[in-house]
Amino acid sequence: MALNNFVKSIRNIMRNDAGINGDAQRIEQIAWMLFLKVYDEKENDWEFNEDDYVSFIPEECRWRNWAQDNGDGNALTADALLDFVNNTLFPTLKNLEVTPATPMRSVIVRTTFEDANQYMKDGVLLRQVINVIDQLDLGDYEESHAFGEIYETILKEMQSAGSAGEFYTPRALTDFMAQIIDPKVGEQMADFACGTGGFITSWLKALDKKVTKAEDKKAYSQSVYGIEKKQFPYMLCVTNLLLHDIDAPMVMHGNSLTRDVLNYTDDDKFDVVLMNPPYGGSEKNEVKQHFPSDLSSSETADLFMVLIMYRLKEHGRAAVILPDGFLFGTDNAKLAIKQKLLREFNLHTIIRLPGSIFAPYTSIATNILFFNNEMADGAAEGFSTKETWFYRMDMPEGYKHFSKTKPMQLAHTQPIMDWWNDRKEIVGEEAADEKSRCFTAEQLMALDCNFDQCKFPKDEEEILPPKELLENYYKKRAALDHEIDKTLAEIQKILGFKIEL
Repeated sequence: MALNNFVKSIRNIMRNDAGINGDAQRIEQIAWMLFLKVYDEKENDWEFNEDDYVSFIPEECRWRNWAQDNGDGNALTADALLDFVNNTLFPTLKNLEVTPATPMRSVIVRTTFEDANQYMKDGVLLRQVINVIDQLDLGDYEESHAFGEIYETILKEMQSAGSAGEFYTPRALTDFMAQIIDPKVGEQMADFACGTGGFITSWLKALDKKVTKAEDKKAYSQSVYGIEKKQFPYMLCVTNLLLHDIDAPMVMHGNSLTRDVLNYTDDDKFDVVLMNPPYGGSEKNEVKQHFPSDLSSSETADLFMVLIMYRLKEHGRAAVILPDGFLFGTDNAKLAIKQKLLREFNLHTIIRLPGSIFAPYTSIATNILFFNNEMADGAAEGFSTKETWFYRMDMPEGYKHFSKTKPMQLAHTQPIMDWWNDRKEIVGEEAADEKSRCFTAEQLMALDCNFDQCKFPKDEEEILPPKELLENYYKKRAALDHEIDKTLAEIQKILGFKIEL
């Protein structure tokens, strides 16, 4: 099929269905069908390679047995299709029996459907969507690879699907961080709030270049670990990894913050952590109780930083995106976390990022912290960090800000890469304009752990064209509307009734 028309074709069909209310529901509807299609293709491989393979999915619920249309007029459609999907397929997959002995490649079916939703109300239109998806020939290497690129566009579309900006970190940024971390065959990386799997797939892309032997391929497939709290991005992440030839994705559906960090052993630790923790959220007291009192915070990003420190192996490496508030924050928990970073880890680099990288979905300015769980050579007594380099990533020439039409590209990180390998302090014409500067751990402690260095110069307020202002307004309003709808749906679920509008 013409892959470039894939998303457009499905969108046009779904627009006519009364059950689909907005982009978020449209993409969620696509997600569970894509998962089953991709999983069915994986089962073809497993059946070919394993003489005793038995599907975890009951026969009548396997994609090949209900979704495929052979053109003989017997394919399920209209009310019969809706009845099957709503009353057989979903209840069956939501209630598959999982035990501790169940393989991960089977467990993901149950966890993917636990909180999935079927929104469509027109069985004829549902049949049309299924037929478009079933035309994908994922058994063909070229088409499967091409669809991986199409899937990336689906993930990008989440940026306009309500609050989905929290799920999607620009691919250029995840690729850059994975390249800097420089994966090694045999290492295992983790993302404790993995969303749709952006960091995981960037890690796999960088690691794949180093796979040369059969045993390397096995290490590649076992090199990633993720946890995602929300059902929708979890579903997208699992499908993403299946498309990247990870047959048994080690991705859990759960909350990383609900276990006491002091109980983690060496078996729970990882060589590398790559992530963009949720920030701006506030955690309940029962979650905060899983952390040492001096490191306990209501701010979600702070707690994830503590979690990372407790789950990073000795000599392990981490690259983490954090908001500006962490850098200049002075509350007790933030100060204690930053002191722990300097005293027990080698916090060697902080990259200041332009504020528009995540705009218009959030205006919060962000940074990348790179640190290792080891003592730097020449560190002063009482510290593991010897020195911390700050570098400000300015907007590329010709850009006032990043946007949907002018997104960040991997090429925009080249100045950072050049500087990374030949570090020098860079000061502008005005003394206050520092693009790059190095501080010792003692200097940062003397500054009360104020990591807000190499700031961006204050720009004059930019007046955007009316069309762009309106576009930004509608995106922000759509995100707010989605959050309101989601909250109302959760309230109705708790109360045990649903209001049809």
